[in-house]
Amino acid sequence: MKKSNFITLDSLSFQEFDENSELIPLMTPEDEEAINNEELPETLPILSLRNTVLFPGVVIPITAGRDKSIKLINDANKGSKVIGVVAQKDESVENPTVKEINETGTVARILRVLKMPDGNVTVIIQGKKRFKVAEVLTEDPYMNATIRDLPEAKPAVNNEEFGAIIESMKDLALEIIKESPNIPSEASFAIKNIESNSFLINFVSSNMNLSVAEKQALLEMNDLKQRALATLKYMNVEYQKLELKNDIQSKVQMDMNQQQREYFLHQQMKTIQEELGGVSHDEEIEDMKAKAKEKLWDEKIAKHFDKEIGKLQRMNPQVAEYSIQRNYLELFLDLPWNEFSNDKFDLKRAKKILDRDHYGLDDVKRRIIEYLAVLKLRNDMKSPILCLYGPPGVGKTSLGKSIAEALGREYVRISLGGLRDEAEIRGHRKTYIGAMPGRIIQSLKKAGTSNPVFVLDEIDKLSNSHQGDPSSAMLEVLDPEQNSEFYDNFLEMGYDLSKVMFIATSNSLATIQPALLDRMEIINVTGYTIEEKVEIAKRHLLPKQLKEHGLTGNNLKIGKPQLEKIVEGYTRESGVRGLEKQIAKMVRYAAKNIAMEETYNIKVSNDDIIEVLGSPKLERDKYENNNVAGVVTGLAWTRVGGDILFIESILSKGKGALTITGNLGKVMKESATIAMEYIKSNADAFGIDADVFDKYNVHIHVPEGATPKDGPSAGVTMLTSLVSLFTQRKVKKSIAMTGEITLRGKVLPVGGIKEKILAAKRARIKEILLSEENRRDINEIKTEYLKGLTFHYVTDMSEVIKIALTNQKVKNAKKL
Repeated sequence: MKKSNFITLDSLSFQEFDENSELIPLMTPEDEEAINNEELPETLPILSLRNTVLFPGVVIPITAGRDKSIKLINDANKGSKVIGVVAQKDESVENPTVKEINETGTVARILRVLKMPDGNVTVIIQGKKRFKVAEVLTEDPYMNATIRDLPEAKPAVNNEEFGAIIESMKDLALEIIKESPNIPSEASFAIKNIESNSFLINFVSSNMNLSVAEKQALLEMNDLKQRALATLKYMNVEYQKLELKNDIQSKVQMDMNQQQREYFLHQQMKTIQEELGGVSHDEEIEDMKAKAKEKLWDEKIAKHFDKEIGKLQRMNPQVAEYSIQRNYLELFLDLPWNEFSNDKFDLKRAKKILDRDHYGLDDVKRRIIEYLAVLKLRNDMKSPILCLYGPPGVGKTSLGKSIAEALGREYVRISLGGLRDEAEIRGHRKTYIGAMPGRIIQSLKKAGTSNPVFVLDEIDKLSNSHQGDPSSAMLEVLDPEQNSEFYDNFLEMGYDLSKVMFIATSNSLATIQPALLDRMEIINVTGYTIEEKVEIAKRHLLPKQLKEHGLTGNNLKIGKPQLEKIVEGYTRESGVRGLEKQIAKMVRYAAKNIAMEETYNIKVSNDDIIEVLGSPKLERDKYENNNVAGVVTGLAWTRVGGDILFIESILSKGKGALTITGNLGKVMKESATIAMEYIKSNADAFGIDADVFDKYNVHIHVPEGATPKDGPSAGVTMLTSLVSLFTQRKVKKSIAMTGEITLRGKVLPVGGIKEKILAAKRARIKEILLSEENRRDINEIKTEYLKGLTFHYVTDMSEVIKIALTNQKVKNAKKL
């Protein structure tokens, strides 16, 4: 080979090549002939290679780490730059002897020496000619040996078989480059431009994925045609392996589904999360196990938890069920299993708290104190299930907070109004995406204890639909014999609710399922009297509104007479919500004047009330008069408390028809018919001419026609109205009545007595007529509610007429 060619190669920048890269010089036949004509030196320093074989014409980089090898390279680089390169038989040997190296090797020229930062030396060498080690002269400081040339047997230039082998090698090499992802496509240009057949064989042999022994066997072949055939065989095997590998990869890639793809992506995300300081799924599971050791649950619960967390560990984190399972276990850990707050058994303190927050409501307070007293004597008592039943605004819901504070327990509340899905109570099964526990379990998780005061607000307003009946689901919750193992569909285990104090609130018992009603202890929370409302406004409502509006007691003062005027003239309710709104208006009036720096009366007068609230709107509740025959005051029960109503009747010439108006229900119309028929049957006893019934039409009307009315309690009132109408006698002044009537003339008891009495007091009624059987209801009412009232108890209708009607005729009485 010409010297200038070596100079050109030596002047290349090998710094740009990776240490594993191979230089691919395009050796021409002339260069090959020049190399073959070179005389080999008699002796050469021998460099043993661990894991590769150098072929003639091929350029490779090698890294020398052994001291002997480094010294050999340095010495040769300073001298002729020609060395002998042989492969070790066993690459694990650190200092091979002559017996541990192959005899056949390649004479090489050092092209470049690079010193690496780690102390090793990388040298780029080019093979020239094959040789055989004749005799080793020295082994220190490195091996020196005499060598002899190994001539190659080359086929004739026009040998067609050899030419076909070479062409096959080129074609197969191009196919391998095309199929292999690890070989750059630029290598195909080098293959196409190699002109020397022997260099092509050596170049391909050097770059094939063969063992050192297989490459050494190729190097030792003297017949070039034989070496080409052997190389072609290896190339075929290599190509078949590559095709098979690509085929398998293609199939695997096609078979890989979304789940596997997500798994690999998740593994990458996991690594990224850990790098960013996030928590991996494995760490989450370990945290859960650590928390589980601190829980107070029994063996059954612990066993179930271990089973479920094992299931989580086996799941792919990317499947939808994983998040549901994790949420399930987090709920399991967050629930207060067997964790209870300590009850405070100071009964006097409890009573003081209840009295502080609520005025009146003595039945409820007494029941709570009784429960505390029994609990103090016996710690394992099951909590009562109370139902506070009464009109809106009397403090049923807020009472729950006071009870919780008095007992020293946590307070939770859920509103059941409009609830129509059973799953809201029992939870969803875990099989559903987005499954959640029911509101009972969620609220206990929020409370953090297993014995809170639990308010079930508006239990009477539960509804049902095609999704189930929530009121039926509440049967288990509110049954003391069953709720120790309350089953939530999401939790899939029984949870003990027996220590929870449930307090339900309701405006009406009529809409509550009978079985549910039977499980609760009903406490009737009736409306307030005017005096109680004034006290509540003075103690609670006014201070609360002053605080909410940023004022103090020095900015506005409302006396009891003024509060009473607001109660009577601007509210008509059993509770105090409307009263609070009117007081808020008065407070806003003061706040506005203070903000605008205008003068106003700090002590509110009656005129100030009219100025702010307008003229009194509800004076019509007052008792009217008894100047007109056939107008009688009755007492009614409504969902917002008691009320008074007026029964009016009038005669007009006709044929005895009975007309009833006022948006009345069927039962109330029947009461009017019963009263009319009873009067006809007993006309002589009442002093009524029987001919009147055929000459006059009777019209009964109950005012406020837009308001629906029904029930039997207006029977005595209608009877009195009709007798007054037919006899033209005055109705006794300031009397009201309530009671059901029968065709036999009996007066039957009715309900809602306390509410009706409060309504009578608001209307300034002095006397009340009731059935004898309602006497027991009056005896249960506090005496202060009865102050100023006279009660008449009757058993039949004749007594009603004697008490309710006077012997005095009305003014301008009709002559019938």
